[in-house]
Amino acid sequence: MLARVGAERIEDLFDAVPAALRAKASLALGAPRSEREVLEELRGYAAANRAPAPGRSFLGAGAYRHYVPAAVDALASRGEFATTYTPYQAEIAQGTLQWIFEFQSLVCQLTGLDVANASLYDGASATAEAALLALRVTRRAKLAVSEGLHPSYREVLATYASGLGSELVSLPLGPDGRTRAERVPADVAAVVVQSPNFFGCVEDFAPLAEAAHAAKALAIHVTTEPLALALLRAPGEVGADVACGELQGFGVPTSFGGPYVGFLSAREAQLRQLPGRLIGETVDADGRRAFAMTLVTREQHIRREKATSNICTNQGLMALRATIYLALLGRRGLRDLALANLSLAQYAREKLRAAGLSAVYDAPVFNEFAVRVPGLEQRFERLLAQGVIAGLPLARFDAARTDQLLVCTTEWNRKADIDRLVAGLAG
Repeated sequence: MLARVGAERIEDLFDAVPAALRAKASLALGAPRSEREVLEELRGYAAANRAPAPGRSFLGAGAYRHYVPAAVDALASRGEFATTYTPYQAEIAQGTLQWIFEFQSLVCQLTGLDVANASLYDGASATAEAALLALRVTRRAKLAVSEGLHPSYREVLATYASGLGSELVSLPLGPDGRTRAERVPADVAAVVVQSPNFFGCVEDFAPLAEAAHAAKALAIHVTTEPLALALLRAPGEVGADVACGELQGFGVPTSFGGPYVGFLSAREAQLRQLPGRLIGETVDADGRRAFAMTLVTREQHIRREKATSNICTNQGLMALRATIYLALLGRRGLRDLALANLSLAQYAREKLRAAGLSAVYDAPVFNEFAVRVPGLEQRFERLLAQGVIAGLPLARFDAARTDQLLVCTTEWNRKADIDRLVAGLAG
């Protein structure tokens, strides 16, 4: 091969990469081994992963462990869905277009908005794309961002904004843990608020949307726990112009940190500004129901200067899983599951309060909340040794929150699991 391309060494193939950027470390792969030997070693690595037993993890903060029905795995792995990475010759892949159309329709039902695109990488990049949309629409350079937005989402948003010379302005939280509407500046492109926010508080979004509209800005509603959309008023009903976030909680296991599936929906007025692709329903030459790429704003399909994004994609398999999950549960099943999650969170809050531990904020919550725990580090480690992950210590994001713990309950956590958590944190 080297002789054919006119190179003497393998290293010559990488001459185009500056020497300072090439990896210096040796791979140290060792002698060749058989497939069986390699698989045995990989299985050993996999066995070293320690996952908490169901019900013993109280982690949330953007990654939620919900029960995934077996039908999701079975249907998502069918041969009909084993297709190309993305439908470049779209109309010949009618099955793929149909489920993407259904995905978009379900997102619109959940958010109460007019249009949705065909999914993004994750909630953080979806939030950044929503902000970029607002910058294009308003032609302004500032974004007002709630302090209740997930810190990782904020970091991604700041990276995007810095590349465009945009500025992030923080909207503080009130004593109850909700964003204060009276602090919205007059010259921002959008107001970006997560609800339930990073600390679990359900935001009073309508006044924030009114303040955004008074400033001629867009109101962007972010969701990291999609199950909350089954119980709370839809973003579109409380004034949101754009709703975005994460759908991992719908049929996608947490899997040690990924993958995820972002969503982005908006009012019809912003249709042309949505990144990615929109699938529409039509009829073919014989009058039969068919699906087609209705709007595609990627740089691969239109002139580069007219593209809304060159980094968005369809997170196909994960969006398919979310579609199957939502179709399986239906409107009633989803609401019943949301009520079960809410009930468990209320039980946990009451038990912790009765044990002498106070909530950081007193705003209404869904299935997640922050609590003060004296001697948190020692108690957290003690529970961890017992196989219980008590939640997420908030000092990781703010050194001033050394005694604060973010606790999340889902249908996996039984009351007995919560009682064990309370005993460990209070003792």
